[in-house]
Amino acid sequence: MVGERWGVTDAEVASRFACDDLVTDPVLACWRGVSVAAPPEVVWPWVTQIRVAPYSYDLLDNLGRRSPRRLLGLDPPRVGEPFTATAGRPQGEVLAVDPGRQLTGRILGAVMSYRLDPTDGVEGAAGTRLLIKLVMARGRALAPVVAVGDLVMARRQLLTLRDLAEASRTA
Repeated sequence: MVGERWGVTDAEVASRFACDDLVTDPVLACWRGVSVAAPPEVVWPWVTQIRVAPYSYDLLDNLGRRSPRRLLGLDPPRVGEPFTATAGRPQGEVLAVDPGRQLTGRILGAVMSYRLDPTDGVEGAAGTRLLIKLVMARGRALAPVVAVGDLVMARRQLLTLRDLAEASRTA
């Protein structure tokens, strides 16, 4: 299906994400990934900030409000709290948290897991593979539209989070 994968390896697609335990027979599964030149402990706080803003195309998905470009010192994510926010309004629900490693939530009928895998970065420096898997249990007819739409938005989000994490590592 068009839009099913971006920036991920076959091994990453075959690996297990927390969302796999929540949606066991999805009608849609999409994977996204980006390499970050910063260790997981630098990347994780940025990922958890999706609870306050989408970090994608702010004009489109945040009604023009700019997603924060500095860390806000948020409390760790907790199951049951809002998963994200658009235009300052809470959306979805956090379903599972593995601190520093994985954040899973539900939004608009989809379940998404963000996963951080440590890597050896440039010149032996610690890096991170920042991965997203999105699954849906229903809506087979909408799956192609969701896959393409998510590809556009998730790609921008991952690149933004990567850039912010890399900049904060050097700041």
